[in-house]
Amino acid sequence: MHVPVLLNEVIDGFSSFKEKKGLVYFDGTFGRGGHYLKLKNLFKIEKSYATDQDLAAIKYANQNFAEVEISHENFFDFAKKNTNKIDMALLDLGVSSPQLDQSDRGFSFMRDGPLDMRMNQNLQRTAAELINECSELELFKIFSDYGEVQKSAKVVRAILKDREIQKFETTLQLAKMIERVDGWQKKGFHPATQYFMGLRLVVNQELEVTEQAIPLLIDQLNDQGRLAIITFHSLEDRIVKNLFNESKLGFSVYKKVIVPTDEECKNNPRSRSAKLRVFQKGLPPEKPDKFALRRLQRL
Repeated sequence: MHVPVLLNEVIDGFSSFKEKKGLVYFDGTFGRGGHYLKLKNLFKIEKSYATDQDLAAIKYANQNFAEVEISHENFFDFAKKNTNKIDMALLDLGVSSPQLDQSDRGFSFMRDGPLDMRMNQNLQRTAAELINECSELELFKIFSDYGEVQKSAKVVRAILKDREIQKFETTLQLAKMIERVDGWQKKGFHPATQYFMGLRLVVNQELEVTEQAIPLLIDQLNDQGRLAIITFHSLEDRIVKNLFNESKLGFSVYKKVIVPTDEECKNNPRSRSAKLRVFQKGLPPEKPDKFALRRLQRL
């Protein structure tokens, strides 16, 4: 089962709704409903909308959360057509534990499976097609721009050479090649980590979807409504941070990004890179005038 990341911090981010009734909630990455399950018991949610790209998540939601109106699409597709105002919105970006743990989904370099990486199984292009069909320049851009690999030339050349002999079909086939060519640079950090991330982001167009969806979701919030977003790497977090700061419709609730506690990282290692930012629509609360009393005393 997927363990909801930064659960207590998400609850705190929505704490302004503790006493409000008739709330409308949207979960753009529903997964197995871990965050929603807790939130629905703490807040007076009247209507719940959700999306997920994973058919298994849709099936699970329909079987276990009949009250949730869930659709098989990404949150950008939802936002493009949504006409309902929202009080609480949550995006938990990245890959869910069930996706990582199922080798046939092709997300993990630790388990052998087809080199797939599609969050939405109806998408046409897989990671294998990218590896086997992209040009040298295209592969270099995927790994540098999306995977943030500083020096990928050796791996790219190895891909071009190896695929002439045998097409890449499985996760371990690619991971072991990267391990052979790049070697272990950092203990506990598999050399294929960033390469797989870059491929996954491109296959699912995750950065583009996030960048396009956030302004729409902010616009669809009710006054004082909040949008909470959990990211797992710097590219996504940078997009969220910049869009929150640039929006004239509201403000970031927290000055600094929220990260997991040491205890959570110990209990759930997959939370280590998680970051939470929360946006509130409307005017920020007025700051108290620290010098008002002093000015009155001078009169």
